[in-house]
Amino acid sequence: MKPGSPESGFFYAKKMEIVDIKDWGLGLSEHLLIAGPCSAESPEQIEAIAKGLKGSRVELFRAGVWKPRTRPGSFEGIGEDALGWLEIARETLNVPVTVEVANTEHVEQALKAGVEVLWIGARTTVNPFSVQEICEALRGTDIPVMVKNPINPDLQLWLGAFERLNKVGIKKLAGIHRGFSDPYEKRYRNKPEWSLPIHLKRLLPGISVICDPSHICGTREIIASVSQRAINFGLDGLMIETHHDPDNAWSDAKQQITPDTLKIIYENLNFRESIEAHPEAISELDKFRQKVDLVDTQIIELMADRFQVIKQIGEYKKGHNLAVFQPSRWQDVMESRIQSGVNKGMTEKFMKSMLFAIHEESVKIQEAQLKEAKTSNKV
Repeated sequence: MKPGSPESGFFYAKKMEIVDIKDWGLGLSEHLLIAGPCSAESPEQIEAIAKGLKGSRVELFRAGVWKPRTRPGSFEGIGEDALGWLEIARETLNVPVTVEVANTEHVEQALKAGVEVLWIGARTTVNPFSVQEICEALRGTDIPVMVKNPINPDLQLWLGAFERLNKVGIKKLAGIHRGFSDPYEKRYRNKPEWSLPIHLKRLLPGISVICDPSHICGTREIIASVSQRAINFGLDGLMIETHHDPDNAWSDAKQQITPDTLKIIYENLNFRESIEAHPEAISELDKFRQKVDLVDTQIIELMADRFQVIKQIGEYKKGHNLAVFQPSRWQDVMESRIQSGVNKGMTEKFMKSMLFAIHEESVKIQEAQLKEAKTSNKV
């Protein structure tokens, strides 16, 4: 199996040159705060929101000009006329503005209007043809582009969008984490799946990822807690939909907050300092990390021993024509191991995830043994 193939379970990102947000030439800083309405509705609305945001930490004003909606008939944005209204926010707050683009026409109109930053939405990121169309329209420019994660948790699609943009010369890049569609999710509009933006940052060194708690939450009541979690997970800023009259917003009313609420949320966030700011702590943390490294080594050795036993069980099943999956045994393992883990302070969710991963690998090992046996018999 070739590393990087879909079947391999892992892949390599292409080496990319990425310019940090602080070096975009727009005066943006660490812990970037982006705010503004889901949709630009009128010049008066933009002015009211911008005035409400004065005195806040907002460094980039956002507004939806073209709004891709799930079903036709919903408000789909004012379009090009709204681009001119953003000058009101630019002058009132003395900050650059950003809009979403989904095709060549959007890009051309946004560039003509002097928009400083573009973003690609989740519905566009899922379609490589649409992303490539945007890339071709951006060829020869150096405008910063932020890319929202695709609707489904597909890291390769997200990576692919950055690679396409970089290939046409766009180096000022950032990600936006807005969560992922999950039909079984009850608490969030879009499930956070925090591991994916963390993996993105690992695969693309230097990439900043901004969290969009508005789309993750779908309701304003939990935006504060999700914003704090984003900071705790090491994300680089927040994009929060803000409206002077959220209940009467023309789109996504439930997830927008007032400028005053935004200020309160931001002021109450706990931004922890990076380890680089406290060099004296590095040596102390190294002592703990050495202990973690030792435990990890022991875990890996124990897992290798476990899978050796799994292979022995597989040989026995093969020799006695037994099915790989034994439901009663699996049920016993799940119940006993989960309870044991919970008793030792681990969560039931973590134990289930770990056991499912181990079981999936065990089944693959034994299935491979059966396939080998069938191949040998044919020969």
